[in-house]
This record gives sequence, structure tokens and C-alpha cells, in this order.
Amino acid sequence: MNYTYRIYPDANQKAQMLAWLESCRRIYNYSLRELKDWMNSRKCMVDRCSLEKEYIISSDAPFPGYMEQKRQLPVLKETWTGLKDVHSQVLQDVIKRLHNTWENFRKRDFGFPRFKKYGQFKSFLFPQFKESPITGNQIKLPKIGLVPITLHRPIPDGFAVKQVRVLSRCRGTQWYVVVTIQSDVSIPDVPVHGRAIGIDLGLERFITSSDGSYVERLKFFKTLQGRLKVLQRRAARKQKRSKNWEKAQIEVAQLHHHIASRRKDFHLKNAHKLCDQAQTIFAENLNTVGLNRGMLRKECVDASFGAFLSLLEWVCWKRGVYFEKVNPNGTSQTCPNCQAAVSKSLGDRVHNCPECQYQTHRDHAAAQMVLIRGLDNVVPVDDGERKLPGKSRTVGGTSA
Repeated sequence: MNYTYRIYPDANQKAQMLAWLESCRRIYNYSLRELKDWMNSRKCMVDRCSLEKEYIISSDAPFPGYMEQKRQLPVLKETWTGLKDVHSQVLQDVIKRLHNTWENFRKRDFGFPRFKKYGQFKSFLFPQFKESPITGNQIKLPKIGLVPITLHRPIPDGFAVKQVRVLSRCRGTQWYVVVTIQSDVSIPDVPVHGRAIGIDLGLERFITSSDGSYVERLKFFKTLQGRLKVLQRRAARKQKRSKNWEKAQIEVAQLHHHIASRRKDFHLKNAHKLCDQAQTIFAENLNTVGLNRGMLRKECVDASFGAFLSLLEWVCWKRGVYFEKVNPNGTSQTCPNCQAAVSKSLGDRVHNCPECQYQTHRDHAAAQMVLIRGLDNVVPVDDGERKLPGKSRTVGGTSA
């Protein structure tokens, strides 16, 4: 598991960590340049070349893989200024980070690694520790020293610190550490148990449960959009790369960070609230990428349905709550009481079934359909004990 803490380095430590980030960025770009040059030298055919120019690398030169480029780091330290000051394992992890991106590109066939511009490399990793670096209210980072840390929650008993990632936020004005902890225990899959509910996510109501409860959507970005517009206008009028321009950019970055923090806090609190209400939760498997490109993209990005579903799944796993996604097609166009098709436009906010006269809010009916589909997907257990059989359910999710 990953625990994120705020740290408060002094001015010298900040300058050192910013220099490390720049060195990591240069190593990343240098290794990527080697990889691209090797690929470009193999593009032309054997018996012909371009009339203008061509990459020429010996045919015996091996592919610049992870181990090959990692062996070059001691040689680069002799010629590059400041590279010796960076921890050796931090530089090795930068090479590993590049090749992980390369392997993901080969699997997905898109997302080729890109060169990092100045300021785009925002984290570095200490991959291993012999003992816990956290003592009291300080964390000891190799070659950096003791840094004050806000330990708002202690490391649980039985867990060991495996690695620490240092994050730069708001253009180097705020620093965090992501502490990875590990415990060698076997955690079984959470079975379907207890009270079950279905949830529907929307722009009018952020969460609507099948039991009738709902949570209004907070507009984090739109409420501060005017303030952000003013700060961005001020930053655009400054002379680029000047001190006043940098101060204006920091104000813009801090406001963006504030918006993201409020949104994440809202998501986590509601995820825990749902886990307090039920032991089995069903949600729609939404196409969040398509929603973020539609006509309501600003509202969908502000709501961040995909981020909420990921956090909800993680919170359910930690708290022993069963979580499953169901097919979202037609949940708002089907009556949960009689299963009849009831077509509605996006502006129709009330579900009124002409077959059985069942009437409720549109999102409530969709949440009930999510619950019904989730219960239908549950498979009975072979030992005679059944998991939430769909025949014994009641519409609304009050019992199952």
C-alpha cells in the first residue's frame, strides 16, 4: 500500500532535490535518444539509404535495453556535471522507468515515450531501504538528510517500508513523499455478503443509491474558474522566464492543486460513506474517456467519474466490501419494476413507466437497475450456500 505524507525540506534541500530532478530528466532524455537512434538506424532497407541523411549505427550494436543503459551510468558520471551527486539507485530507476514505458507501448501499440521538457520530471524514487527511514517526525532520505514530515497516520504494525518516492508539486513549492509499505500476508478475495446497493453517477446528483439516498455534485473547477482565469491572465502578461512570471505561474499551480485536493477529499469521503451503508456495492462500468470528450466534457472532467470509481474500488478492497461493475447500457431506459423499455431523453429527469405506473427519479431508477444487474451476475456457491440470490431481492436495495 502507498501512504502519502507532506514533507518540509529547507532551502538547501529543496535546491538539491530540484537539481536531482533535472539530472533525472537529462538521463531520461539521453536514454530515450539512444533508443530512438537505434530504431531509426534500422528503418532503411539494406541496399538503399535516404538522399539527405540517415542514421548510421553498426549492425552489431545491441538494442539499448535496461541492463545495457544501466551499465553506462558510471561512464556518464565522469563527464556530466552534478551526476555524481545523485543517488545511484535513483538514476537506475529512471532507466527502469523509461523501459517500463517502452514495454507498455509495445503491449498497447500506442503511447510511445516522449522527451521530458524542463520541469516535467516531477518525482524520483528510492527503490529500497534496509530499515524504516521514518523516525519520529522526520524521514531520512539518502544523500539528502533528515526532512521534517507530517506523519498524519502511523505505519501499521507488521508493515515494512519498501521504497519512498519524492514528489514535487506546485513548481517545487510543495513536496510530498509516497511511502510504499508491505506485509507478507495472504488476503482472500472479498465474497458477496451483507446488504447490497447499486449506485448511479450523474451530473445533477453525483451519487444516487438504489435505496433512494443521493449526494449532490460539487462543482470544484467551475466555482473557482473565474479566479483561475484572473491568475492565468496575470501570468500571461508577465515577461516570460522572469521572477514575476515564475511567481504568477506558482499561483496558478497552487490553485490547480487546491481544486484537485478538494475533489479527491470529496471522492474519498463519499467512498467511505458508501462502505458504511452496505457490504456489497454495484456500479456502472462507464466509458469515462468518451464522457470526457462529449458535449458535457467540462462537467464530466470536473466530476471525475473515473477517478471516483477507482478510489471506490480501492476503499472497498481495504474495508472488505464487495465491489463489481455492471454493464451500463440501458440502465436509465429500463423500468426496474417490470423491466419494460421506457425511452427518455437527457432532459427527462423523472422515470414514469406506462406499463406498471412506477414513478421515481430517473437516477434512482437507474441505480435500481444497476442493483438488479449486479445481483443477476452473482453465481451461487456449490456448497449449498447462495450469495445474495436475485429472487429474494427487493427493488430499492433495502434488502437482498
